[in-house]
Amino acid sequence: MIAQRTSAPTGLIAYLPTPVRDDRVDLTAFARLVERATAAGVDGLGVLGSTGAAMHLDRDERRDVVRTAVGHTGLPVVAGISGLRTSLVRAHADDAQAAGAAAVLLAPVGYVPLVGAEVVALFTDVVAGLDVPLVVYDNPGTTRVDMSHGLLAELAALPGVGGIKTPGPTGGPDDARRRVAELRASLPDGVTLGFSGDPSGPAGLLAGADTWHSTVGGALPDVVVPLARAARAGDESVHATVERLAPLWDLVRTHAGVRVAATFVELLGLVDAPSLPRPLLPLSGDARADAARVLTALAG
Repeated sequence: MIAQRTSAPTGLIAYLPTPVRDDRVDLTAFARLVERATAAGVDGLGVLGSTGAAMHLDRDERRDVVRTAVGHTGLPVVAGISGLRTSLVRAHADDAQAAGAAAVLLAPVGYVPLVGAEVVALFTDVVAGLDVPLVVYDNPGTTRVDMSHGLLAELAALPGVGGIKTPGPTGGPDDARRRVAELRASLPDGVTLGFSGDPSGPAGLLAGADTWHSTVGGALPDVVVPLARAARAGDESVHATVERLAPLWDLVRTHAGVRVAATFVELLGLVDAPSLPRPLLPLSGDARADAARVLTALAG
């Protein structure tokens, strides 16, 4: 078990969709996505997050996904372990560690939104059995749990917590610098600060965040890698590039990353369609046509 704090992976973490075929995970197609993102130059891979439809997969499938990812990359793999019961979360954590994950990612999910005391109890119970760092996943849009600075600070202080993944700033460079400073002040040394929400990822890196957790990074690594590299090099022109990609970000904001990422890899011919575990469905009709137009524009 973790005796001292270990930091979570940093840089650009690209979250991969999990292709499903005939109601089972298509590990062959998934391995291709892993190798493609690795070759594109991301810093790490995220599996079994929101983009990976983790809550729709059973324990065996999730274990196989982590094993496949680790087996097809030399990069650190951050594996989602969220579940509706603490015992299931701990089982997912055991499986991820045994499969070679570099870190685990935990969002406090519940059919009924968890209250603060339940969130703290969940993370306390889970870190007690970890040998790898845990990343606290603050995702209020999905979990309906609003993590205040105080709650994030309490969770970050737990031994075994190595990183925070929280929604990124939306108000421009000044807002990014202010949010980074505020969060840094509440995090212990050694806990990495990472932002989700792709439009704000580069701004977060520019402002001094450690990590960009990218929703579309697994589906479109060639798009996000140059943005991350520019931001980490201090290139302020990256803001203009992010603005030009507004149609891409709007697509994710409107339809959710899990559907958009799956649709992209289908349209690119990387996986068979439909590739989501039902009842989830990839984009269709006008929305799918919008996704195709975005891909065409990116390729132009």
